[in-house]
Amino acid sequence: MAAIVSTSFLSLSHSSASSGFRTKNPNPPVRCSLDTTVHRRNIVPRRNIIASMAGLIFSQLGSREFTFAETSVGFREHIDIFDGYTFLYPKNWIQVKGAGADIFFRDPFVLDENMSVELSSPSSSRYKSVEDLGPPEVAAQKVLKQYLTEFMSTRLGVRRESNILTTSSRVADDGKVYYQIEVNIKSYANNNELAVMPQDRIPRLEWDRRYLSVLGVGNNRLYELRLQTPENVFVEEERELRRVMDSFRVIESVN
Repeated sequence: MAAIVSTSFLSLSHSSASSGFRTKNPNPPVRCSLDTTVHRRNIVPRRNIIASMAGLIFSQLGSREFTFAETSVGFREHIDIFDGYTFLYPKNWIQVKGAGADIFFRDPFVLDENMSVELSSPSSSRYKSVEDLGPPEVAAQKVLKQYLTEFMSTRLGVRRESNILTTSSRVADDGKVYYQIEVNIKSYANNNELAVMPQDRIPRLEWDRRYLSVLGVGNNRLYELRLQTPENVFVEEERELRRVMDSFRVIESVN
C-alpha cells in the first residue's frame, strides 16, 4: 500500500523551527497548473502498458465511460504564489486532498509512487539559506532520521534497512542554493511473527523504496519537495523524476 507521509524532517532540522508546520487553511487559495509537455524517448513505463491494455479491453467491451492516463509522458506546472513555490509534476498524476502535506500528488497506477511539498511555519522559522542546515551530508542525516521516525512500526519482527545514496548542492537559475538528497529504505517483516522458534520466523521483504528530497529556503521558510517511488520503478522513470526534482523553485510569496 502507498505510504502517505504527513510530516517532514523540517520540524527537526533547525532550532528556529520549533513549532513545526502551520495549520492548513480550510479554504485554501486557488493554485494554477500549466501544461509543459515533454515526450519520453525509448522507455515505456509500466503505467503506460497497464493503461493501454485496460483501454483495449474496455474498447472491446464497447464501454465509453472509462478514461485512462495519457500514454505520452509530459508535465504540468504547479505554482503556489501564496506559499511561494513551484514545480513540475507528471501530467497523469492526481492530487490527493487531506494527505497532511501542503500539496500531494500520486501516480494513479503505481500507488507507492507519490510526491509532496512540506514547509516550515512562517511564525517559527527565520531561515536565510538552506546552508543554515549545515552541509548536504548533515542535512541528509536529518532527512533520513525523519523518514525512519515516520515509518516506525509497533509490529513484531519488523526491521528497516536504510542508506543515504547521494547528497548534492546546486545553485539554480534563480540564484538560490538547493540541496538534493536520495535515500533508500527497505522494510522486512517476519512471515510468522508470533512463532516461538526462530527458524519459523522467516523475514521477507515488504517494500524497497527510493526517497528523493529537494530542500530550499525562501520567504524565511524551509521548503522540502519529497518524492517516493519503488526502486524497480525508479529504474524505469529516473529521468522523469529527476526532471521533477530539478524543476523545484522557491519563489516570493504573495502576502
